[in-house]
Amino acid sequence: MQQIEALSDAELSEAVRSAELWREVQEGTTPLAEFLSLLRAFEWLAPIDAKRGKAKQTKAQRALIASWLTGIYGNPVAIAAGQAKVDEAATGADAFVELLGSAREVASDERFLHWQVAFPGVWKDWDGKDRPGGFDALIGNPPWDRMRLEQVEWFALRRPEIAQATRAADRRRMMRELEEEGDPLAADFRRAFDRVAAAMRTARGGKQYPLLSGGDINLYSLFVERALALVKPEGVIGLLTPSGIASDRNAARFFRSVATTGRLRVLYDFENRRTRFDTETQSASPFFPHVHASFKFCAFIAGRSAGETPASCGFFLQDVSELEDENRRFALTRTDFLYVNPNTGTAPVFLSRHDADLAMRVYRQTPVLINRASGEPVTAWPLRYETRFHMTNDSDRFRGRKQLEEDEGAWPVADNCFDSPTGAWLPLHEGKTVQAFDHRAASIVVNPHNLRRPAQPRPATAEQHRDPAWLPRPQYWVNAAENGLRQRDWQLAFKDVTAPTNIRSMIAAIIPTAAAGNTLPLLVPEDGWALEAPDAPLDGKPRVSFLLANLNSIMFDYLARQKIHGQHLNWYIVEQLPVIAQALALDTHFGPCTAAEVIQSAVLELTYTSHDLAPFARHVGHINDVGEALPPFPWNPERRQRLMAKLDAVFFHLYGITDRDDIRHIYSTFPILERREQATHGQYLTRNLCLAYLNALTAGQPDAEPDV
Repeated sequence: MQQIEALSDAELSEAVRSAELWREVQEGTTPLAEFLSLLRAFEWLAPIDAKRGKAKQTKAQRALIASWLTGIYGNPVAIAAGQAKVDEAATGADAFVELLGSAREVASDERFLHWQVAFPGVWKDWDGKDRPGGFDALIGNPPWDRMRLEQVEWFALRRPEIAQATRAADRRRMMRELEEEGDPLAADFRRAFDRVAAAMRTARGGKQYPLLSGGDINLYSLFVERALALVKPEGVIGLLTPSGIASDRNAARFFRSVATTGRLRVLYDFENRRTRFDTETQSASPFFPHVHASFKFCAFIAGRSAGETPASCGFFLQDVSELEDENRRFALTRTDFLYVNPNTGTAPVFLSRHDADLAMRVYRQTPVLINRASGEPVTAWPLRYETRFHMTNDSDRFRGRKQLEEDEGAWPVADNCFDSPTGAWLPLHEGKTVQAFDHRAASIVVNPHNLRRPAQPRPATAEQHRDPAWLPRPQYWVNAAENGLRQRDWQLAFKDVTAPTNIRSMIAAIIPTAAAGNTLPLLVPEDGWALEAPDAPLDGKPRVSFLLANLNSIMFDYLARQKIHGQHLNWYIVEQLPVIAQALALDTHFGPCTAAEVIQSAVLELTYTSHDLAPFARHVGHINDVGEALPPFPWNPERRQRLMAKLDAVFFHLYGITDRDDIRHIYSTFPILERREQATHGQYLTRNLCLAYLNALTAGQPDAEPDV
């Protein structure tokens, strides 16, 4: 290797000599590489320890491997390289030969790379002294693949009827039938599944990936952590990875260790949607044609050692030329990351320098929902996050309408429920059916031929919305008795599936009953919700109307978008968003009314549009003389738009954002909403209404109705 590195390869003769020397290096190192590969393959064959959940070789395996290493079966390196046979007369030789065959199959399939063997000149000086580091730099584009075998994709071409099963429980049953029938496809699937499982447990069980091997492992994350370990102390890495390296919960410990210690040099976040216009193809093609247009990736550059220079950042870039714009590229210090995400230290997504300045102003004066930075959580609102039913793992509890009527002997009753000999069945609410302040936004229709997304929402019509008795059709129902649910109840929920490029990203609503899938998580108060009737005591409990309005405000959505990198609004994102303290709304007055009174009135009218939310109406004091809920409010889209614009104005006041140019800028970051309203109304009506209400509230006229 020393001779190879000394040659410049400037002339053909030197290049030929380098190739000859490299073949000699490979010949000399191959036995060692084969030996190390066999050792690693034995680790992959280790079964899972049932008590600890980790891979652990059995006593018999350890004995066979020890016999091999001590030379009982012959020269261990020669056996590994296939240059010598196992001594068949030795004790346990037959068992070792069987184990050896399995290990060689794994080593052949996985093709392990041993860095020290492949690049011997990087790790030692020629006088034999250990070097302190490794490479000067590592650059690349690692694979963006999850280390998980997807059943639907695997069976789609091999056995489509299994892939098309709408419930995971049905898919598991069909797979069991394959095994019982002795179908070779079952063995193929098991082999593929075991190989992926072995790779995952090896990544988690070793010491090479302590920070990025949790949860659903993605290959790119392992490349990132290994790259930082392979460079010198003063070395750097530059990798193209999904933007999740800076935002995902599983990557939080790693990114925090980089971003908050000064090791992050560059984070340029790109959207695959569009690049510079290509004059040859006469089109604007994405960076990666075979990757979805909304997928986000980043140029991640970091050093192994800490530095004092702030990281250069840019987000939602669509062309490299945008980095020349100083408003799109800006610096973030190590403390900036902790201000915005005190629990995880993950990266925000500021579209511009203006966004960064606005957000930092809010975070410095408004607490996040739950701050865990000091170890003991500091909670702005006493809430907990719950997911009642997992759409995959709990699918055996779900019944479609046909199953209810034919298998359970059920019949429909009020409020979209069913009764049966085994008790009541409640509709399972999903994120697809909900919009802001509206639990009746859509029914669910199923297309079994759509393998990836068979269940799709069908938006409610205006006529359906105007009927207070109409309820959307769900995909499934859940047995109330078996799952401890109450038929007459309500909960605060928000949509988990989202994107920062949607018309709105944070969407919350009150839903009837407590049956909700994991795509519609619940926010549950630790000690119950406060009654909101006019004469109800102030007992310190949270007011659901106020929190619901806060979550659906354009200001909260604007802040949420700065943290959403993927397609899910995870709880770790929500709990690090700034929320207005309830006391501030009670103490802030707009003329004769408090902010809390304005909020409660608007939320009630926006939410209570159907009979099934009568329990919610009673909770907020919308009752007659005998304690019954008054009739629901009529569905009026124009009125609803005004009420939501007024709530936006209230929360701009409470967040301390009252500069009209700042508010115009915030609304400009919702381009789909702007385009839709320009086409429908000839103006950005929501923004203009909000600005008008802002002036009316400032003037102490909360009941004013601006003519916009």
